[in-house]
Amino acid sequence: MKFFDAHNHLQDDRFAGRQNELLAACEKTGIEKMVVNGASESDWPDVLALARENKMVLPSFGYHPWCLHERTPDWKKNLERLLDEIPSAVGEIGLDRWKPDLNYVGQEEVFLAQLQIATERNRPVSIHCLQAWGRMLELLQKNPRPQRGFVLHSFGGPAEMIPAFTKLGAYFSFPGYFLHERKQRQRESFQQVPAERLLIETDAPDQLLPADKNLFPLTDVGGKALNHPANLVAVYEGLAEFLDETIESLTSRVEENFQRIFGEL
Repeated sequence: MKFFDAHNHLQDDRFAGRQNELLAACEKTGIEKMVVNGASESDWPDVLALARENKMVLPSFGYHPWCLHERTPDWKKNLERLLDEIPSAVGEIGLDRWKPDLNYVGQEEVFLAQLQIATERNRPVSIHCLQAWGRMLELLQKNPRPQRGFVLHSFGGPAEMIPAFTKLGAYFSFPGYFLHERKQRQRESFQQVPAERLLIETDAPDQLLPADKNLFPLTDVGGKALNHPANLVAVYEGLAEFLDETIESLTSRVEENFQRIFGEL
């Protein structure tokens, strides 16, 4: 069986230079491909370097809404240069009305600029959205989108919005964090996701799994728990159990879905 991680941040400084060690563990578990998402100009070079060094890494470059204050005057040119330099996706981009003290002003402008860049190149997009689902739907309905589709990373929106997003080309990515008992509503939403639009992710080093499913314990230099990207297989297993589906069936259809949106860049 082959496993595909639709979203992580392998370049994150919290891994403290252990990326090669993490990738080796991932390879042993059967992970075939992972989409590594940049968050700002400062970490895009690290994402590029990982992709150059390991065929498992599919790079993705974008400005996360938490990092918009870091933009340089040339940020769009820098993004376009990277997209033209290597087969890659756009992300992580999005809207966030959840994070305390985060300024919403400018988020829509930057999101739409990146969506346009992705659409012009028909690159898949990884979208972050927290407490802005209605507005996200409006923007996607009113603006051109990549023909190959887009990923709603760690989808936690209302289940009743799934058909509308699906109509626009959405894929819905499930993280291991939703295996926590308190995330029952989010898990149940994935019962409504069309079979051909389901993806799975770790979001490593974030969104840690429940302790009994955390097969690769990992901490940062300060001792705080991190999510190891090799936990991807445990996410598959947990979702398969919840959906009452065999792991073989789930891996097969997720592979098809992953290849449909991310393949042949």
